[in-house]
Amino acid sequence: MKPIVAIVGRENVGKSTLFNRIIGARHAIVEDTPGITRDRLYRDANWSGYDFTLIDTGGIKFNIGEGMIAGKVREQAALAIEEAQVIIFVVDLSSGLIADDEDVAELLRRSGKPVVLAVNKADDFLTPPPVYEFYALGLGEPIPVSATHGKNIGDLLDEVIRYFPAADIDDAEGDIVKVAFVGRPNVGKSSLVNRLLGEERVIVSDIPGTTRDAIDTMLTKDDREYMLIDTAGMRRKGKIDEPAEHYSVSRALHAVDRCDVAVLVIDAAEGIAEQDKKIAGYVHEAGRGLLIVVNKWDLPVKDDKTMNKFEKQIKEELPFVNYALSIFVSALNGQRVDKILPLIDFISEQQNHRVSTAVLNETLQEAVAFNPPPTDKGRRLKLLYAVQTGVKPPKIVMFFNDPEMLHFSYARYLENKIREAFGFAGTRLSLIWRKREKEEE
Repeated sequence: MKPIVAIVGRENVGKSTLFNRIIGARHAIVEDTPGITRDRLYRDANWSGYDFTLIDTGGIKFNIGEGMIAGKVREQAALAIEEAQVIIFVVDLSSGLIADDEDVAELLRRSGKPVVLAVNKADDFLTPPPVYEFYALGLGEPIPVSATHGKNIGDLLDEVIRYFPAADIDDAEGDIVKVAFVGRPNVGKSSLVNRLLGEERVIVSDIPGTTRDAIDTMLTKDDREYMLIDTAGMRRKGKIDEPAEHYSVSRALHAVDRCDVAVLVIDAAEGIAEQDKKIAGYVHEAGRGLLIVVNKWDLPVKDDKTMNKFEKQIKEELPFVNYALSIFVSALNGQRVDKILPLIDFISEQQNHRVSTAVLNETLQEAVAFNPPPTDKGRRLKLLYAVQTGVKPPKIVMFFNDPEMLHFSYARYLENKIREAFGFAGTRLSLIWRKREKEEE
């Protein structure tokens, strides 16, 4: 396992800016509004040949009721501290040492973990930054840095990796299935992730929009590794009124781009909404595997036909992803949640399935013989040969004498025959039509 490094501190000291600087990308939402980062955000990082996992956390506040969001943020930071091997404690040079810093320092001392003290917003290094007052925290030598301008970050990371055991240098990663949980706000994405993990790894609240960032969490089950990505709920553009929420939706879409399988979570009580169609469309266009999870299945009044009716609704409302698999679950009571990972495994296998050129062409020639393509002014479309050229999604190139004669209904017929023969369940098929060059004919 890679070493885990947690970035903690009070609100608005620049933790997310430092996080982005270390990983080399704008993954964490950065805004001057305190409290923007709420969950733990995980990303991989490397320094001097050491691979490690970096965690960004929300600002720690004290004397807040446990049921309030700020209390939940503090719980998440505490979990990150417990999980980490090394902690980067960020304070703000511009505001100086304040009581909240001392409270956080006391929490870190009780953890017994190695702490590296980063004094952020030290933008002027022409003279030594005045960091002396932070010695009072009793956490060793304060290291002045500027996360915004990238100053002295190397010295900070040199101190961090000093605490890594040599055995924790991770040179190889196994095959990890990346799974993005997407959907509208408050459909239960975070609850499902927590149920799969068996702990409250991401904040769960009845307030829509609680999750702001795309949260990566590793899970190992039956010797298989998964990266579960919990994303912000995606609302219609007209209902997005906070800049941070615009960023959140962007992160959710980016999570789809980098995942292997997208889990579209739908609220059983509300049915399929227009936004669900748009999200499914984005997953389809991205070529990711798709599992539709109908959550809150404990709520509807059911009979022996309720599930079949809902499945029919899915097919009617989302016909362009008729290849998607679906399952009906309840994150609240755990009903059928244990079936989700096996379905994800199956979809991942289907995405990576390869068909030999000989078998593929034999199947397609049988399909053409059974149902020949229509003629146009006495001229018939001919399928010359086909070859699979890629996976994730499976990509098949078909060569015709004249692809412009190919009607969409016959193309759909050929796709259905491919699926009948080889499966490819839960994943889009990328079919490409090409004209064979004359010299090849």
